[in-house]
Amino acid sequence: MTAPDIDAMKKDLRRRMEGAIEVLHQEFGGLRTGRAAVSLLEPVTVHAYGSDMPMNQVGTVSAPEARMLTVQVWDKGLVHAVEKAILESGLGLNPASEGQVVRVPIPALTEERRQEFVKVAHKYAEDARIAVRNVRRHAMDELKRAEKDHQISQDEQRDHGKEVQDITDLHIGQIDDTLNNKEQEIMQV
Repeated sequence: MTAPDIDAMKKDLRRRMEGAIEVLHQEFGGLRTGRAAVSLLEPVTVHAYGSDMPMNQVGTVSAPEARMLTVQVWDKGLVHAVEKAILESGLGLNPASEGQVVRVPIPALTEERRQEFVKVAHKYAEDARIAVRNVRRHAMDELKRAEKDHQISQDEQRDHGKEVQDITDLHIGQIDDTLNNKEQEIMQV
């Protein structure tokens, strides 16, 4: 394994770890915090035109008030499907339609519900940590293989392994910071 190969491996390592953090941010976007956020309805899919479609492909989602989301449905025939999708999403929301607009009031979270959301946030963060560690393990295996095949020396393998660990620690730290911020956001009354 030559120096450019090692650099490419590290670049790929960073890209894949950043991907795990990006997925974490998307999952956290779907966690309710008691305030209306358009991202809350992103994971909801609507059965429309014979298939399941993301909410943002059947209407415009907006947050006109702190505790209210609205979905301006483009096709009047899909209003009922949008309501049903929100009801069945497991988010604990009760939509009401007015013409082609579906109003979704965001109820205040109880302490018990906040604790449940914190547990879900911890699960998402742990999944991201596992993904980052799997990327690290793959990179370490590549380095060991390169050393075994005499492409790099034992010292180079150890040095590059330390760099891989440093990159991993940096990304795990980012995950922990993101989790702490989300936890504070959820617990804020």
